[in-house]
Amino acid sequence: MSGQLAYTAFETDIGWIAILGTAAGLRRVTLPHRSRSEAIQCLGGAAEQALRDDTRFANLAKRLKDFFHGDRPGFPDTIDFSGATAFQRAVWEAARQIPYGEARSYGDLAEQVGRPGAARAVGQCMARNPVAVVIPCHRVVASGGRLGGFGGGEDLKRYLLEMEASAPGR
Repeated sequence: MSGQLAYTAFETDIGWIAILGTAAGLRRVTLPHRSRSEAIQCLGGAAEQALRDDTRFANLAKRLKDFFHGDRPGFPDTIDFSGATAFQRAVWEAARQIPYGEARSYGDLAEQVGRPGAARAVGQCMARNPVAVVIPCHRVVASGGRLGGFGGGEDLKRYLLEMEASAPGR
């Protein structure tokens, strides 16, 4: 099953999440949805060729459940960046370094990857983040602390930022 796509879907405290991946790494992790079928649909057409494998993703599923329950698990998972540009990879890796409970601006990330002035391009990278939470795009905000865009909507982004900021031991 080395190159075979596999997926799972599971319920968290705030909705259903689906994961898609291969032996090379994660391809997609959705944000929470109202139903299992909605979460799987957000994996895209590749999910139709994927095999369901709850065991393969059990550890990540547990950590995502813990995260949405308010805990602070780590997400050191390997990501399959095939098809991503070098700029996207750099931005996504920079976003992975944002500590739990903190936020950075699109401009901060642009400077970090050596492209000052490319805040809009960073925003586009965040909008195309294939593995939500594993790459914590919710921690990237607009200048002046404004929330900016988010695939799960502004309310979910605010909820995640507030959840992390108020976590015990932060």
